[in-house]
Amino acid sequence: MGSLRVTQQSISAGVLAGLHGNISRLSETQQRLASGKQISKPSDSPTGAVAAMQFRSDVAAAQQHSRNADDGLGWLTTIDTALMNTTEQVTRVRGLVLQGMSSGAYGSVESREALAVEIDNIRASLINVANTTYLDRPVFGGTTGGAAAYDANGTYSGDTGQVQRTIGPNTKVRVDISGPDVFGTGNEQLFTVLSNISSHLRAGSDLTADLGLVDTAARRLQSGLSTVGARYNQVSRMRQTAEDNVLSLKTQLSDVEDVDLPKTITELQLQQTAYQAALAAGARVVQPSLVDFLR
Repeated sequence: MGSLRVTQQSISAGVLAGLHGNISRLSETQQRLASGKQISKPSDSPTGAVAAMQFRSDVAAAQQHSRNADDGLGWLTTIDTALMNTTEQVTRVRGLVLQGMSSGAYGSVESREALAVEIDNIRASLINVANTTYLDRPVFGGTTGGAAAYDANGTYSGDTGQVQRTIGPNTKVRVDISGPDVFGTGNEQLFTVLSNISSHLRAGSDLTADLGLVDTAARRLQSGLSTVGARYNQVSRMRQTAEDNVLSLKTQLSDVEDVDLPKTITELQLQQTAYQAALAAGARVVQPSLVDFLR
């Protein structure tokens, strides 16, 4: 069996091929170190690329849930403030009704008129409160596109739609509350009750029934506050859950696509050493040929 002939050209080709491989690996490592990512294209790691895409999608969804929760908390906080304001003014109305009942028909016309005027002022103030908006949308008007939930006469102009926010996977929470649910309807509507109280005060009529309606309105407002508080707590918990999910998913994404910095730096140094050693070895192996001497 004949021996394999090794020529200067084959030695040079082998050395060059080895150096090319070293340079290629060194370039890839430098690229990972510069970008901080161990996956720059899907071919680097098909399974890793798929996992990274899924993690990014999950992060985006969790961040959207967190933003939705923030918006929902804005709605609920606005509603809570409005209902607290309304409750305080209804408490004042109750005091005025009791004062009117104490004086009764024997009170002076002037005193009854003063009480009626204050009731009228409270009614006008509460209609403004009922038209409270969040981001230019009336919080007691459902999904109405109008600018107000009640007109100047205290008539409801909103709709029965519900404003909901998706705050988690398959989790939606209502973040508004209907005006009729907290301000009442028909003869028990708060604005109608206040209008009747004002008329009865001026006429010197009995206010016993009016006092009962004021108490009913106060209980309705307390129920609305409890509902809003429960929803606020739920949305707040889900927002925290979404934020925790974002942190967890980003950590998992980093594990998949980010480089291990100390390990990559060490790998780069080893490859640089190997490349320099290959250059030195190649310089000794590829000796000058006869042609070099004849130049």
